[in-house]
Amino acid sequence: MVGAIAFSGKAIIVKLAYRHGVDAVTLIMFRMLFALPFFVIMAAWASRGKPPLTRRDWLGVIGLGISGYYLASFLDFAGLAYITAGLERLILYLTPTLVVALGWFLYRRRITKVQAFGMFISYVGVLAVFGQEARLAGSGVVWGVFLVFLSAISYAIYLVYSGEMVARLGSIRLVGLATSVACICCILQFLVLRPLSAAFEVAPQVVWLSVLNAVLCTVVPVLLTMMAIERIGSAMVSQTGLIGPLSTVLMGVWLLDEPFTTGIALGTVLVIAGIFVFTRAGVRSSG
Repeated sequence: MVGAIAFSGKAIIVKLAYRHGVDAVTLIMFRMLFALPFFVIMAAWASRGKPPLTRRDWLGVIGLGISGYYLASFLDFAGLAYITAGLERLILYLTPTLVVALGWFLYRRRITKVQAFGMFISYVGVLAVFGQEARLAGSGVVWGVFLVFLSAISYAIYLVYSGEMVARLGSIRLVGLATSVACICCILQFLVLRPLSAAFEVAPQVVWLSVLNAVLCTVVPVLLTMMAIERIGSAMVSQTGLIGPLSTVLMGVWLLDEPFTTGIALGTVLVIAGIFVFTRAGVRSSG
């Protein structure tokens, strides 16, 4: 639960940082710059006594790092400039449904009727919140939703293709290596698109918020989630993660003064209920 809440706090910190005039390219660079040493240490620790990576392994790690962490993170940060933290978290919470949809499209894996029903409920909930936010904030919401949805698709692609790599390298080693690749990509992106002096022109609050984002909302949730999976299993962790969207909505209202109407509340409940039905169906069908 702590991991789910901490990870959900990422959107809150990003929205707070945007108040100081920083852009997505610079903001994600700072986040990844401060997170990089932790992920390098994680990868090195998990690689002890293991055989070195082959060329094929490195290509897989680079591809997964770009899809699952670089593109997904950058698109998410960019989308948050246009939509509320609550709507962002609800869209990202659709990722399991996208994984199943990709499995059906790529491998013709069956989608059960209960799973389809849960997906339907979730997407109706997101549409309800989107409609409310578009009415309150204007047309920019459409672009923000599109970017965050692309982020969810990018991370779903990572999840679909990471299974073989996890079996071969181990989850901690793969996460450490792939996130290190993503960190380097974000830093290089900044160096290509922005002058180096731009890093020294940001408000001090942006730097400290980025440190908090890197440690509390990036590294800590990864470690806590891995520890939780080891102790209670992935199915229970998935169910416990339902607290994530709700915590983001509540923190958004409390810390960012984001609107919380009846329509937003109803949409949030529908998304959480739909994902609960969807994940429960997935557990039963796999069992």
